[in-house]
Amino acid sequence: MHTKTFVAAAVGLGLVTLSACGSSSDGGGSTDSKTVTLVSHNSWAVSKSVLADFEKQSGYKVKVLEDGDAGQAVNKAILTKDNPQGDVFFGVDNTLLSRALDNGLFQSYEAKGLDQIDQQYQLDKDKHRVTPVDYGDICVNYDKKYFADHKLAPPASFDDLAKPAYKNLLVTENASTSSPGLGFLLATAAKYGDDQWQGYWKKLKANGVKVVDGWEQAYNEEFSGSAGGKKAKADRPLVVSYASSPPAEVIYADPKPTTAPTGVATGTCFRQIEFAGLLNNAKNTKGGKAFIDFLLSKEFQEDMPLNMFVYPVLAGAKVPAEFTKYGPAAKDPETMDPAKIADNRDQWVKSWTSLVLK
Repeated sequence: MHTKTFVAAAVGLGLVTLSACGSSSDGGGSTDSKTVTLVSHNSWAVSKSVLADFEKQSGYKVKVLEDGDAGQAVNKAILTKDNPQGDVFFGVDNTLLSRALDNGLFQSYEAKGLDQIDQQYQLDKDKHRVTPVDYGDICVNYDKKYFADHKLAPPASFDDLAKPAYKNLLVTENASTSSPGLGFLLATAAKYGDDQWQGYWKKLKANGVKVVDGWEQAYNEEFSGSAGGKKAKADRPLVVSYASSPPAEVIYADPKPTTAPTGVATGTCFRQIEFAGLLNNAKNTKGGKAFIDFLLSKEFQEDMPLNMFVYPVLAGAKVPAEFTKYGPAAKDPETMDPAKIADNRDQWVKSWTSLVLK
């Protein structure tokens, strides 16, 4: 569900290519005790030098298996849990966490350095089956040029998106196939409550919201503010994306603009936290534990923002200047208790589908 690729902003434009470190698509975890196999969604990225440092210091080689977007990757990990493909899984977020935990995907491990991670990110702190690695905010992005040209203020809140001034302007992702799509649905449920979110979506539908399968299509083909959207002559100036998408538009542009061409409607955000866990029945638990410790290291946490376009969870980890300038994290994002997500997610997605897509 989760093409949470902040870096896909660039990948989708063909502006940057990621080499998955020693990536391989064959099944089955490694039986070699000197190899750690990481299973992840296809947005995993790390600087070669940083990974090389881990391999040198730990003595382990890292093999990466990328399994589509987060929803697919989690589902596949559940199906193969008795004979897992690898040792560590990275990329399950708070919208899907209960599905992974209820299916017994992970074994308990309290990572070194966890005491440096703010409690708000530790959603399984009693059992330590997952370790928080990063966070980001799913938010509506807007095309600054469109709103300037039309002398229209960009929307600032969920309520604004349903107003006639913004008719036929918003594109979002399918909540049943996309992580940002699901996050946006959860944001509206958090904002309007169990009994009113459906009424809100009826208004959005009447106001011409467009739904596509995934982030890549929404952002790079339908959204007029992205570099890809401009090429595609896209006509939707509002898209459900991330608070860190504007920095990506600046960083990967050539020449670099002085300001980001896109902005964030800060009253439309939902906080997403991503986790890693040691897979049950992992062949190399010792190596897996060392790798999870590495994910919390200052070196990895400070390398991560410009590779995966997410924020570090480690206290004191430096955030790149481009993030604070063009894509600061939301001050007051919507959030939801994972237990509440667990109880309602499938039913909400079902109701949303019949309401919005039928």
